[in-house]
Parts: sequence; C-alpha cells; structure tokens
Amino acid sequence: MANLYFTDTPLDEATVRVELTGDEARHAVQVARIRVGERFRVSDGRGWSADAVVVSADKSVVACDVEQVRFEPVPSTRLVLAQALAKGDRDEMAIQMATELGVDTVIPWQSERSVSRWAGDKVAKGVARWTAIVREASKQAMRSRIPRVTDPVSTATVCGSQPGANWIVLDPRATSSLTEWFTSAGNPAAIGVIVGPEGGITEDEIARFVADGATPVRLDGPILRTSTAGPAAIAAILALSGTW
Repeated sequence: MANLYFTDTPLDEATVRVELTGDEARHAVQVARIRVGERFRVSDGRGWSADAVVVSADKSVVACDVEQVRFEPVPSTRLVLAQALAKGDRDEMAIQMATELGVDTVIPWQSERSVSRWAGDKVAKGVARWTAIVREASKQAMRSRIPRVTDPVSTATVCGSQPGANWIVLDPRATSSLTEWFTSAGNPAAIGVIVGPEGGITEDEIARFVADGATPVRLDGPILRTSTAGPAAIAAILALSGTW
C-alpha cells in the first residue's frame, strides 16, 4: 500500500480537511483498499504534508481529517537534470531514479544523437508521461515536493533554461572529475547536470555547453549508461554537499 497520496487541496498550518480525487481516490479505494479510520500521509506536492485519517471513502472522493501538518524547506542545494531523450525507456528510468534521489527540476533535452524524437503532438504526450513518472516516483520516495518537468529544450537553450544554475555536462573524456569540480565550485546553491543519450554527446554540443558556462566533468569508474549516469552524479553531489 502506498504511504503517501497527493491532494489538490493546498495545505498549510490551518488545514483541517483534505480530499483525494481522481486517480488518487480510485487507487486508494480500489487498489490499496483504504477504509474509514485508516491513516496515511498526504501532500500537496509543494512542500506541505500531513498525517491524515480517512473519514469517508469512495472511488471518486476520499475525505480525510488532517493531523500534524509539516513543511519541508527548499533544499540548500537545488538539483536540475537535463536528460537527453533516449531509446526504449532509459530516459524514463533516469528521471525516476533522479526523482527518488531528490532532483527538483527535470528538463527533456532533444540532443543530436537522441533516437527518440518529440515533435508535434508527441511533445505534450512526452511531457505528460514524464510528469506522471516523477509524480509516482515522488510518492514512492515519500517526497512532499514533486519535481517540475519543463517543455523539451534544444542544445542551444539547455543552460539558459535555468538561470543561476551552475551547469556540468557528464563526459567521460573530461579532464576534471566531478569531485574536483565540486571542490572548486564553492558549494553552489543550484546545480544542473546534463546527461547525453546512448550515443553520447557530440563535440559541437560540448562546445556549445562550454560556451554557455557549463563545465565538462567525468565520473571515474565504469562508463555508465544514460539511465544511470544522471542519478549517479546526483547521488555523488548529495554526498559531497553533506546532504547525505
């Protein structure tokens, strides 16, 4: 049974009643078999969460009394993942794991070597799919903040999409390691991680990122696939920053 459900009701210290509706209510009642009197955590996905007691439940609305509301501050190190569209479900695996680790913003990147292409009505469908993935991953990780999924970007607009972020681009050919870069970066408040597709990042793309202020860094050890490189970098940053 899921221990966290998201509500469309904004939470704050004064909230006494919330409702689960739509898919959340259907899942709670029909899949998790939630009944009156049961307890779980609810969140508005914006940092607020609370313990909740079910007072009525059907497949369209689950009403809950709220107990012990709490607020999760914004992390001191904000993490952004620019994930190249990849074949199969490897990009989806990457954003799922990154969400469980604590990424704040997910950016679909249409790279030169991306086999997958979002165009026309595929753009809205792709963003909706990624949004659903990060939402479910947030529930799994009991996160009270759901990462934002942006519209897809091109190589020319990756770094400019998040003003103020200190960008790195993962490249096994880079002269600096992630640890070396972080040590010299002065504990930045926002870090953007750029991850290429299975075919890798082209020299022209690297050059553009560098011109836009990004630093190529390598992850020492085995060469990781696009599905694991971003989460591995995020985990390393969390450890280096003292978050873990």
